[in-house]
Amino acid sequence: MRLATRANGKPDGELLVVSADGTRCLAAGPQLPNLLSAIEDWASAQPQLEALAVQLEDGAGERLDEATLAAPMPRSWQWLDGSAFQTHADLMQIAFDTEPLNPVRPLMYQGMSDRFLGPREDVAFLDEAGGIDFEGEFGVIVDAVPMGVSPAEAMQHIRLVVQINDWSLRAYAVPEMHTGFGFILAKPACSVAPIAVTPDELGASWQDGRVCLDLQIDWNDERFGSANGREMSVGFHELVAHAATTRDLVAGTMIGSGTVANRDYAEVGSSCISERRAIEIIANGKPDTGFMHFGDTVRMEACTAEGASPFGAIDQRVVARQA
Repeated sequence: MRLATRANGKPDGELLVVSADGTRCLAAGPQLPNLLSAIEDWASAQPQLEALAVQLEDGAGERLDEATLAAPMPRSWQWLDGSAFQTHADLMQIAFDTEPLNPVRPLMYQGMSDRFLGPREDVAFLDEAGGIDFEGEFGVIVDAVPMGVSPAEAMQHIRLVVQINDWSLRAYAVPEMHTGFGFILAKPACSVAPIAVTPDELGASWQDGRVCLDLQIDWNDERFGSANGREMSVGFHELVAHAATTRDLVAGTMIGSGTVANRDYAEVGSSCISERRAIEIIANGKPDTGFMHFGDTVRMEACTAEGASPFGAIDQRVVARQA
């Protein structure tokens, strides 16, 4: 099942069910006005949404206008981002000249969740000096998760899978890491691709709590990377269980994988600029690639081997914040 949100002037938008081919949609209706309300009562919402999905495959529905789509869940109670790709962690240690981390538990921070940017929104920053960087990730949305769940139990609470651009301001990242507290200045709002899918929609590309798809990233219309999500050191079910170690997770919590990275980065490229800078440091002793400038564009799209695009594309431009 594929879900989207149409912007309608309200903070949470209008929930849509999208056809398998991505061309048509049906509004979920007044009983399920938005995705957050649906995920809060998923046991009731799921069969209603599945019934609409069947109608779509029988030819019902209106044409889907992707230009009207917001993030699938425009806001939520909680956004928790992991760092589950060891290659990314190793490269970032080089990029930031920090000590290697040997965590006993998965790495995770709590970020900004009062808004998620839509897939085609311009992304505004005050200036370029913050070191504007993109970070391609996958994520999951859970229903209510009780404290102390096992990873196996946590898998049953993963209801939707999404694709994310976790924007970062690198000039603030290292100073904030040195405080020992979480990110604030370094982590503005994330962007989310237009379609959220149930795990079964991914078929064989959903394995052991991992999205085994190439995340194709273009910076200013040039291919930057196509790393695959299969190399997570822990799966999403383990990230969910970690987050629920000492707390219940409210329905609608979104949990990210961290930047997708592969050991063969020389062949597949990277999912963020900082990784490329680290690779340049390894090869040449210094970074050559700068961060983003106003007017730059970034496009992210996870694709199957057959060229299908389960989540649709994030396609955005960086702009100066207007007073």
